[in-house]
Amino acid sequence: MNDVTTAPVQPADLQLAPAEIAVPATCGSAGPQRIACLSSETVEVLHALGQAHRIAGITAFARHPAGVTKLHPIISGFSTAKAEKIFAVQPDLVLAYSGLQGEIVKECIQAGLEVHFFNQRSIAGILGMIATLGRLLDCQPQAQALIAELNSTLAAARAQAATLPRRPRVYFEEWHSPLYSGIRWVSELIEIAGGEDIFAARSSAVAAKDRTVSADEVIAAAPELMIASWCGQPLDPAQVYARAGWAAVPALARQQVHEIASHDLLVPGITAITRGLPQLQTLITAVALEPAA
Repeated sequence: MNDVTTAPVQPADLQLAPAEIAVPATCGSAGPQRIACLSSETVEVLHALGQAHRIAGITAFARHPAGVTKLHPIISGFSTAKAEKIFAVQPDLVLAYSGLQGEIVKECIQAGLEVHFFNQRSIAGILGMIATLGRLLDCQPQAQALIAELNSTLAAARAQAATLPRRPRVYFEEWHSPLYSGIRWVSELIEIAGGEDIFAARSSAVAAKDRTVSADEVIAAAPELMIASWCGQPLDPAQVYARAGWAAVPALARQQVHEIASHDLLVPGITAITRGLPQLQTLITAVALEPAA
């Protein structure tokens, strides 16, 4: 998850990448040339914009594109980092995200590094982040083309959802103790995929604690589909099915409890749209085609 870390992972030792990344002939030469990416979404965006050659170091949590941790030095975890590992790659720009990186960013600022702090929590924010990186890196045409491609994906998903016979009630669980419902971009993607997020009203809360829900609220809302994405921890279906009073919840009664990996959905960037949304569509469509609970 993005504003709550349940099991902090210590950053790996600095790893210098042996691979060489080609410099695209069409990329702009202005802007920063050695970028430290402390969160995974900016890593993927820089690769998608053809700017991977500018990356000086990345978070150990980066997953996309595949094998990316073998291409760049690993300099941080997500909420934890040793500042000297960031300093060691001599960045001329540090890209950070979320309040959990506040102290890391503070050390970078105090050391005189240039820092840009992103805080996108919606689909519009994700697209805005891409546009901002395009301006920072002097590659606005590539950024606008990527935004157009993602908007096309979103539009196609909306069109498909419009053909569904109904919108099933969906409970998204970001964490299990306490129960956290989905952050805004996840809630928006559920709606785009054709579902009804039963806790949509709470999705705009900045802090995860403000998206806390009670078991009684979940039971009362009678979701037909439960999707879990426990940040950094695999879903334990037995724990869910053993919850007191939950046996009557339609999602459990119909065996509609599923998992989407957090690195596919709880990352506020490209991957939420290109990998998380299709998985949401598959799960929601299957339930929408069943009789209503």
